[in-house]
Amino acid sequence: MQFALSLSLFAIGEGQAADQPFVPGTGVKVVQCGDNFEASDWRYVMNGAKASHEQDGEQRPPGGRSVNGRWYEGAKRGQPDVIRRIATPPGGLPGSKGSLFLATKNSGVPRSYSGEQMQDDLLMSVESRLGRPIPVSWSPSCVVRVYLPDFKRWENRSGASFGVRADVTGRTPDGKTEPYWPGMFIMFRSETTAKYERDFAQLTVRARPNGQDVPGPVIDEPGWWTFGLAFTPDGQVHQYARPGVGNLTEEDHLYSSFPYGNKCLEFNNFFFNVANMDDGKTWSTPWVVDDPELYVIPPRGQTIQNLTRRGNEGVAGRNRKSQSRTAFGKLNDVFR
Repeated sequence: MQFALSLSLFAIGEGQAADQPFVPGTGVKVVQCGDNFEASDWRYVMNGAKASHEQDGEQRPPGGRSVNGRWYEGAKRGQPDVIRRIATPPGGLPGSKGSLFLATKNSGVPRSYSGEQMQDDLLMSVESRLGRPIPVSWSPSCVVRVYLPDFKRWENRSGASFGVRADVTGRTPDGKTEPYWPGMFIMFRSETTAKYERDFAQLTVRARPNGQDVPGPVIDEPGWWTFGLAFTPDGQVHQYARPGVGNLTEEDHLYSSFPYGNKCLEFNNFFFNVANMDDGKTWSTPWVVDDPELYVIPPRGQTIQNLTRRGNEGVAGRNRKSQSRTAFGKLNDVFR
């Protein structure tokens, strides 16, 4: 699998001190969060029509969630129409028997079609399971493996297809505190678009300090990729990616920045975007993820036991900081 790296490594504003990036997966694993999808009875419950607060102000509680309490639908956008455990595709992590399949068709307002690109989100519960957001002084990071199918199975549309992102709170250049959502997108470049002569994928990073996305590696071959996000105590966000399922290394560092000029203060949740054309008939690209994990590096004098707020029951659900919340026809038609 070949790819071309086209990112500068740092995007730091003048006068800003910068912590060195660290490889996602460094430190102590937070076992209360993440999933390996190995339980044969893994199941997700949709709980009614999806949210579409971003479009029409409607959240439609109670919202979907996995039976194990580790995944949920947020309030901003809806959950993918298909969320189910499947056998791990070839070439996955050694010993992995189960992975999570994600696909969507009706990504906008329920029973209404916009004819535009929309996206659905699935959130990995962090804040609700720990009873608190994670301060960036704990250097949180997330790692996940993502399976890219053969290009003939992708939604035949040039644009964003899948996102690996974080729900965080930061301080803006003018001193306000607000949420934002840095991460990486997998874009499809279809040969049916005039400016592309062949099908391929490309990563983009969100974002530069001015808010613009950064063009990243070109992916010419499908298969497994490993993605990671890391957050340093100075408020920077660091993106990593590599082909295959091997652990990330320093050589896999793509980009570091203060996205939108913000300094990250707290890490709330990790989530996936599944995008498609919201026309009532077009399915998204079929996506598979495996072994999403959360790690922290405890500050001096702290241990992992200090991270979880006592008395928290770890029940996933919508909360004030979370960014987002069915019929899907014959599944065999989607998975082919």
